[in-house]
Amino acid sequence: MTLARAALLALPLLVAACSSSSHVSTPTIQAARNFHVAGFEPAHPVHPGKSTTLAFTIDQPSGEPLTRYRRGPGPHTGIHLIIVRDDLGFIIHHHPPVPADGHVSDRVVFPAPGPYHVLVDVYPAGISQQPNFQLFENVNVAGAYKPQSLPPFKPTVDVGGYRITMHGKPKLRAVQSAFLPVTVTDASGRPATFRVWFGALAHAIFFRKGSLSYFHTHVCGANTPACAGIFGNTRISGHSSSPGKLNVGVLLPQSGTWRLFLQFKVGGKVLTAPFTLNVR
Repeated sequence: MTLARAALLALPLLVAACSSSSHVSTPTIQAARNFHVAGFEPAHPVHPGKSTTLAFTIDQPSGEPLTRYRRGPGPHTGIHLIIVRDDLGFIIHHHPPVPADGHVSDRVVFPAPGPYHVLVDVYPAGISQQPNFQLFENVNVAGAYKPQSLPPFKPTVDVGGYRITMHGKPKLRAVQSAFLPVTVTDASGRPATFRVWFGALAHAIFFRKGSLSYFHTHVCGANTPACAGIFGNTRISGHSSSPGKLNVGVLLPQSGTWRLFLQFKVGGKVLTAPFTLNVR
């Protein structure tokens, strides 16, 4: 899981000592060194419903491209490419492969017009103090755009022939961990069988209305090694021990209205169930 945070590796700041002299020599403060997205495409508005190439390289503080990424069976590897429209009406979640030269290229279909927030969640290798970080870009999709208001919380969402139900109205507080019990059944009412998708049985992606603050955690099972994670000393990975049941871990950093996009793979397809959550 991850909370959105700045991807800065700041140099130590030099602070001038106090002095009564009128000729104080103030040291020059070097700019913070940081990772950043280089060569981002598309650099122009794109059209909805058409396949678009989204490409970039992550440049390190040294100026060299980042080529070493964490690998393995779990979800805390490589790059999570998460694209959400500013009104939280649509989400795209891909895991593009990272070639040896570090230049990522992915094909994306934007579903509707409007401004989209592109979040690149990066898991570098060999940087112990930086297990992961997020970088951001924006894409404008051409066409008439009217922001949609978020609907109120509904405990049940029907998606792709499946019924997803969150049991009990969540009572969430900022910076307090909690678990959300969810059941998933097919059209006949039978519990769904979850398939591993990018190292987890389910991905829970949260964005805050307005600020687009971000949180991402996973639901783990018996066959998902390296899925679990912690934030500080708090273990908040969800778990699933039987078909059709997900226990979703959450630890949101701010109060406000959040949109949860719960994603899982059933019946050979990845489904997304959205829920609106109020956090005190």
